[in-house]
Amino acid sequence: MPHHTPLIGTIVAGLVFAFVLGAIAQRLRVSPIAGYLLAGVLVGPFTPGVVADSSMAAQLAEIGVILLMFGVGLHFSLKDLFEVRKIALPGAIAQIGTATILGIGLGLYLDWSLAAGIVFGVALSTASTVVLLRALESRNMVDTERGRIAIGWLIVEDIAMVMALVLLPAIFGPAQGASPWAALGLTIVKVAGFMAITIIVGRRLIPWLLHWVVHTGSRELFRLCVLAIALGVAFGASYVFGVSFALGAFFAGMILGETQLSRRAGEETLPLRDAFAVLFFVSVGMLFDPAILIEQPMAILATLAIIIFGKSLAAYVIVRAFGRDNRTAIAVSASLAQIGEFSFILAGLGTALGVLPDDGRDLILAGAIISILLHPFLFGVAAKRVRRLDPPSEETSKAERIVVVGYGRVGKLVAAGLKTSGRDFVLIDDQADVIQLADEAGMETIRGNAAAKDILLEAGVDQSSHLLIAIPEGFEAGGIADTARKIRPDLKIIARAHSQEEVAHLLGHGADSVIMGEEEIARQMLRALPA
Repeated sequence: MPHHTPLIGTIVAGLVFAFVLGAIAQRLRVSPIAGYLLAGVLVGPFTPGVVADSSMAAQLAEIGVILLMFGVGLHFSLKDLFEVRKIALPGAIAQIGTATILGIGLGLYLDWSLAAGIVFGVALSTASTVVLLRALESRNMVDTERGRIAIGWLIVEDIAMVMALVLLPAIFGPAQGASPWAALGLTIVKVAGFMAITIIVGRRLIPWLLHWVVHTGSRELFRLCVLAIALGVAFGASYVFGVSFALGAFFAGMILGETQLSRRAGEETLPLRDAFAVLFFVSVGMLFDPAILIEQPMAILATLAIIIFGKSLAAYVIVRAFGRDNRTAIAVSASLAQIGEFSFILAGLGTALGVLPDDGRDLILAGAIISILLHPFLFGVAAKRVRRLDPPSEETSKAERIVVVGYGRVGKLVAAGLKTSGRDFVLIDDQADVIQLADEAGMETIRGNAAAKDILLEAGVDQSSHLLIAIPEGFEAGGIADTARKIRPDLKIIARAHSQEEVAHLLGHGADSVIMGEEEIARQMLRALPA
């Protein structure tokens, strides 16, 4: 019988269980993160059945943290924050303060130390970037004022959490007898030195290195270069300056995000970042002891009350206090009613330093899992409330409207042709920079995943005559066609494909006609031959 190493067994168990439960979560229209966390619980030491290696999972989680924080830094935008700074900056700080005070109160009630209550409260104050962005995208709210405020708010929370990750070891980590103030001062000096070198040297070296690699023409080498930058800067930050992997990876991503190659860097490393992020969430779930659900149900309900009601109420009051309308206040407060990545990292650091008890970590994990499960429902209720409050718009006939999915090489030509002919159409794409190009071209756009029923309804597919699916992924297009056909059975659906298998798939999922590019090119070439 072959011998399997703990590394292979842990990766296989983590990914297989994460896929199964993530797929179930997706089917139930819940964030897959909840599925990944539950997968960790199932393969963890506190439940019967398959048990993965906890120590090995923790090491894989370290890589996951690095790549996760690298991705956060890569998409970090001071421009987005600057646009809504007057409300996002004071609002996020006030909300963090409110959640921290509530967390301290619960911690003291549970006979924890004041320091444990502070760490607990701060961990409950920050929302998940992944969950929030997916919620906004599902309702086509990313580019609205409400979405920009929520994202700016989240950026401030991220900055505050990065600072917490830096300060906690300095305050609670000094050796016995050492002055915490001296350790804090030394940490600040080290972080300042790291930031100065990263900003001064990194802004020159990283863009130069990336452009040199691009000119080699090797995608493999470019992908390797980006990963080497992320992991190398994170490791160097920890080894040379004594700061966390998370901070080093965040700054590496932020510096790379300022270059012209940031989008390509994000696309090339996305599969690996996603895989290790999944392992990170699985490893977090492995730390959770489900027994706390029975032993401390009231403490869990109190934790959920802080996350869902305490944070949301504080955000609602703050947004209203800054003069925004009721619709904006409801949307922002609902989007923040959950916790995620930073909460896990902070909880792990708190327990490692001996500040936060294991029960505190379990309460944070339980609060995260349950709030992520409930968030789509809560956000959906809030979105319906916002729509009812929105002023009614004049109804226009959409009987001849056309919905176009995708603004790539084919989608651009299709959209340009429709615009030239004066046809009424709306374009759907899930890439922000692509939507920006379409907006600049004067087109009506919706940003989001066209496979989602809400996005197709937002585009008016239920009142349109045709759906043109111009994305190159034929099997993904089949899901879009299937959803659209269920919304409007008599809709005319035209799609593109690259193979006969994709043609058959699309026709079997509701497309009326499928055009394969290679066949069209061949026909035109044959027509060009002399008779």
